[in-house]
Amino acid sequence: MITLIIEDEKPAARLLQRKLEKLDVRVETMLHSVEESIQWFSNNQHPDLIFLDIQLSDGLSFEIFEKIDIKSAIIFTTAYDEYALKAFKLNSIDYLLKPIDEDDLETAVSKFKSRLPKASSETSNIQLDFEQIRQMLSNPFEKTYKKRFTVKIGQHLKVINTEEIECFFSENKGTYLHTYDNRNYLFDSTLEILEQELDKKDFFRVSRKFIVPLQAIKEIQVYTNSRLKVILPTYKEDEVIVSREKVQDFKTWLG
Repeated sequence: MITLIIEDEKPAARLLQRKLEKLDVRVETMLHSVEESIQWFSNNQHPDLIFLDIQLSDGLSFEIFEKIDIKSAIIFTTAYDEYALKAFKLNSIDYLLKPIDEDDLETAVSKFKSRLPKASSETSNIQLDFEQIRQMLSNPFEKTYKKRFTVKIGQHLKVINTEEIECFFSENKGTYLHTYDNRNYLFDSTLEILEQELDKKDFFRVSRKFIVPLQAIKEIQVYTNSRLKVILPTYKEDEVIVSREKVQDFKTWLG
């Protein structure tokens, strides 16, 4: 059985190799990048089994299979979350979540061996839908974004829809949302959390202090030091400045 490891980090690859040797699995080759792997597969006999990391130093490992017709069996070794892993389970011999447990590794190897052709020395041909897996990685399940926020006003709770929000901002270690009726509401969150909860098509974090929705931008002005200034309909408490390092991404976001 010819075994190959494609793993971003060399120490991780060597650790996996040692674990496989305990299972009497000899690793012939270790590769660490998309470019290196494409070159190797173009000039060598393909292995029976590949242990495949997803994120390599120069891109996703799926790029290898766009260039090379791989007929090897594959066991994924990945740090991706359980949603993406469900896709892997449907399309590969097995998956191993990092850090790799030795019992899980033994089970995966045994599963592979059980599928080897008993009367033929040909490599097991495992067909994988890499495009499906790539899409699952980008969007494991259709992600839902927050459409409303609950704020406390005295002893009452008020629900505010995202369509009513002109911007989010931080001030004095607090996080606020500002509405089109020119009111500020303190609520329990951070801009870092909001970045994950809001749809990036509609909201952009222009600086450490502000997140603005596309629909609220009234005007954009050139500002000092290659920065931009965003004018909002009612928020006037502070200047909303797009930080210099975010200007290019901001322009791309605007389309």
